[in-house]
Amino acid sequence: MSTYMAKPAEIERKWYIIDAAGKPLGRVAVQAADLLRGKLKTTYTPHVDCGDHVIVINCDKVVLTGNKLQQKYYYRHTGYVGHMKATRYDTLMATKPEKAVELAIYGMIPNNTIGRAAMTRLRLYKGADHKHEAQKPEIWDK
Repeated sequence: MSTYMAKPAEIERKWYIIDAAGKPLGRVAVQAADLLRGKLKTTYTPHVDCGDHVIVINCDKVVLTGNKLQQKYYYRHTGYVGHMKATRYDTLMATKPEKAVELAIYGMIPNNTIGRAAMTRLRLYKGADHKHEAQKPEIWDK
């Protein structure tokens, strides 16, 4: 019996909404990353981009467990010598909660062309409103 290999023309993409209110950041990121990669589909093929579109709402209400708000840092480098910038997650969640969710999901996506294409299908919103009603997204609550 031969193994099924999906072809790029056969991929059907759906739209899903993940409500992040009151959920841990890592749990939301795992759900979004699995949907973006298409790993929950029966037609999943590792070398083909078969993921779906994901809308994450209520990013400002996501929860970090333990002492992560005070002890976890987001690091970035400006490109100049000695210019490493560190931002604590309590500051990051207060100013840019979408960035915190995006970083968590980005860390769970492969660093190749398939992963970069998957990240273009991710939409993040601070509140409960989004502008994708025309795509008829389904609510993901598993």
